[in-house]
Amino acid sequence: MTNSAVDYWMPKVGGAGGSAMDQYIGGIEHAILHLLYARFWTKVMRDMGLMQADEPFTKLLCQGMVLNEGFYRIGEKTGKRYYWAHELNIVRDEHAKVTSVTAKDDGLPVTYEGWTTMSKSKNNGIDPQELIDKYGADTARLYTMFTAPPEATLEWNDGAVEGSYRFLKRVWAFCAKHADALRKATGGDFSQAALRKETKALRRELHLVLKQVSYDYERMQYNTVVSGTMKMLNALEGHAFDGSDGDTAVLCEGASILLRSLYPATPHLSHQIWADLGFAKAVGDLLDAPWPQVDESALVQDEIELMLQIGGKLRGSIHVAATASKEQIEAAAVASEAFVKAAAGAAPKKIIVVPGRLVNIVL
Repeated sequence: MTNSAVDYWMPKVGGAGGSAMDQYIGGIEHAILHLLYARFWTKVMRDMGLMQADEPFTKLLCQGMVLNEGFYRIGEKTGKRYYWAHELNIVRDEHAKVTSVTAKDDGLPVTYEGWTTMSKSKNNGIDPQELIDKYGADTARLYTMFTAPPEATLEWNDGAVEGSYRFLKRVWAFCAKHADALRKATGGDFSQAALRKETKALRRELHLVLKQVSYDYERMQYNTVVSGTMKMLNALEGHAFDGSDGDTAVLCEGASILLRSLYPATPHLSHQIWADLGFAKAVGDLLDAPWPQVDESALVQDEIELMLQIGGKLRGSIHVAATASKEQIEAAAVASEAFVKAAAGAAPKKIIVVPGRLVNIVL
């Protein structure tokens, strides 16, 4: 193979001596051999003049191991024999801690090994096909992404899988509930005059979460990506859409952001809903849709909430214009119902304003 052909597949980063592949992802148990051999042969071929790259990878991610409970018995002739959980009678206390284990076939005790790496030899693996048959592939994907950061170990929990399934059902139900409005939506006016106060707050929340989700995707923190989509859905479900043009525009934008944010984690469900709602006709298939961009103007607040403390104790909050001066904030705090009630006619001795956070009035 010529040098030019090698360089095509292994582009340098930053000139000679740069790395080749953007990302290496592998289990920690493979890091020694896979990574060591990859680096060794890269440097051998570099020294032989077959390539220019000095390192094979730019970034490394060793994903954590998936753990499950292990059960075994040591026989005199058979050695260590591992049991499947369905072969056992397992008794747990109120905290789900295993207190006793016996085999169903002979009723004799079996040793509980605790949480250990999933392995075919330990009979504690989970068949993905069973999950797919029961919940669908998207639920299995979402669960593994949400339960733990990619580099951390994951303790398998069937109950948590059910939770991921319920979340996806909520996504489907929300989109089905607003399907008619979403199919008729043709874009939107997000100007200040077009949106109600509550709708502006919803749009700000959506774009704040989108900003975090985009950042978390970049750093491969998929568990917080999924939690971000849950925040989006909570915000959308909690808003009372009134059918106005402004509300419908934000509904359409919010559903579009939610589906695009979920797509890498749950491609099948997201693709189907995207097509059913007519987004595919408007902007093309979800696979080719651009990543949603944060609208910085949506993050600007007209009004802010400041915690109100009186004598150092929290007594409520006040709302003031985002551009309010210190004097205006002080006046609003003194005029508040909470202060009038607590002061009982006494005048404030000192007012401390912490910008963007709180007001503390000393009597």
